[in-house]
Amino acid sequence: MKGKDSKPGFKPDKGSKKFIPMTLMFIVLCGFSFYLGGIYCSEKNRFFHKDNTPLIQSRKEITAIAPLQLKSVNFPECGIEMQDYTPCTDPKRWRKYGNYRLTFMERHCPPVTERKDCLVPPPNGYKPPIRWPKSKNECWYRNVPYDWINNEKSNQHWLVKEGEKFRFPGGGTMFPNGVSRYVDLMQNLIPGMKDGSVRTAIDTGCGVASWGGDLLDRGILTISLAPRDNHEAQVQFALERGIPAILGIISTQRLPFPSNSFDMAHCSRCLIPWMEFGGIYLMEIHRILRPGGFWILSGPPVNYENRWKGWNTTAAEQKSDLDKIKKLLTSMCFKLYSKKDDIAVWQKSLDASCYDKLTPNSYPPKCDDSLDADSAWYAPMRSCITVPNRKYKKLGVGIAPKWPQRLNVAPERVSTVPGGNGNSFKHDDGKWRVRVKHYKKVVPALGQDKVRNVMDMNTLYGGFAASLVKDPVWVMNVVSSFGVNSLGAVFDRGLIGTYHDWCEAFSTYPRTYDLLHLDGLFTAESQRCEMKNVLLEMDRILRPTGYVIIRESPYFIDAISTLSKGMRWNCQKHDTEYSTEKEKLLVCQKKLWYSKQIKQ
Repeated sequence: MKGKDSKPGFKPDKGSKKFIPMTLMFIVLCGFSFYLGGIYCSEKNRFFHKDNTPLIQSRKEITAIAPLQLKSVNFPECGIEMQDYTPCTDPKRWRKYGNYRLTFMERHCPPVTERKDCLVPPPNGYKPPIRWPKSKNECWYRNVPYDWINNEKSNQHWLVKEGEKFRFPGGGTMFPNGVSRYVDLMQNLIPGMKDGSVRTAIDTGCGVASWGGDLLDRGILTISLAPRDNHEAQVQFALERGIPAILGIISTQRLPFPSNSFDMAHCSRCLIPWMEFGGIYLMEIHRILRPGGFWILSGPPVNYENRWKGWNTTAAEQKSDLDKIKKLLTSMCFKLYSKKDDIAVWQKSLDASCYDKLTPNSYPPKCDDSLDADSAWYAPMRSCITVPNRKYKKLGVGIAPKWPQRLNVAPERVSTVPGGNGNSFKHDDGKWRVRVKHYKKVVPALGQDKVRNVMDMNTLYGGFAASLVKDPVWVMNVVSSFGVNSLGAVFDRGLIGTYHDWCEAFSTYPRTYDLLHLDGLFTAESQRCEMKNVLLEMDRILRPTGYVIIRESPYFIDAISTLSKGMRWNCQKHDTEYSTEKEKLLVCQKKLWYSKQIKQ
């Protein structure tokens, strides 16, 4: 007997009964996978896609929501013993980490439960820093009250204490008679230092940054790098002088810079054991040097024939060390460029065919593709050679436009930014010229000698820094380690910068920047980083009487203003240059105050 709803000629069997549920299951699984894929893509874009268009869209969306409201908080003062607190390079935490390759001096940030929600006080007797350019040669003793270098290096003339000030005569271990004569000799060995071919440099083991300071007068912008070690406050001295510097050490992690960044790297008796651990430290120098870039070594074992007696070693040992360095550098596609007295200069090959000659049995081998050459935030150093990307034809020193022309030429690496091209680069540059002109109206000190050390906390192409290049400032351009990798393009312009994650403390001492600028940082990072922690870190690194320019969605402005009162900032709201509603400016100035623990 036929069923009530059955059709003529249709006779279901066992096979069809199994087929229908399986088909439905297949459809459901496909739909679910597409759903998950959509979530993943949207979240991925949320975290990693950072070109101009989505940023503007997100601000429009946020402005449609009621502004974020927070309760006022009065942050307590930290103890006076924390006046030079560096959270991620804190000597009090060194014992928790191993001695292998001095890893305890690398970045090790405290867990959230150990963060200090307090305001770091200045030293007793702190004064606003001496203004540039006078600051290059002297600073207030009470601002950096440390005597170790003065006591231990007095014969090398790093610095001299005179009354209430430290004076910097320009000496160093390898240039006790003055850094200018030392750099003069270097320029004779490297003609590109005179014609704009060499613009960016890194000084590893920088002392008080006299080398980098001298190069500023010659149109070369240097990042001075040193760890927090027994040489008390090297980086703090450098920044107090108004010279670019950052805390760091060549140890187990890559330095926080992309590949092919610097035109020149320098080691003046920097005590880095270049030949230990298979020469891995030289491989990191190779990674961050541009094709055609120069590595300068002065001190042991260079000029061992005349110097070995003062090095507590033998001539034979020093000759062996120098021969090993030469052999390794040759295998890494370096050539000895020039040598005189205590200075030896090697040049990284401009010819990519050099790397083709390396075989699987070569040492060091070519790096594989398992780790991006530009990945440098808590990324391990590798015992291999990073081969420059052949698609970039104008990356090399001597091939790229010379300074200052390179500042305004769209770099090839602008293509690493989604939608990045010559037109978007030109548009970004024009936009920042208009913005900076407006900033100088709301912060008249910008462009004057009151402001020297500047940080752009979340740059794209370095447009803010480029618009200030004629002013007496230098700018540390920060690119988010979670954002689009545009830092290579920043270096290609002849500017300097670093990767950073603003959920953590920056690699610097307290009171080292005169002005902090951020553009939509909280819009981009609020889902990861707590606003309070970012603002407290800004307060730590900002000098008393220093300025903050916050460009943000109105959604965040009121909340930031509320928290800033608890940090003793005086803030005012301003319209942007076009008086739009989608974003506003909050301009703040940090108050100079002293710890209550100091008896007045």
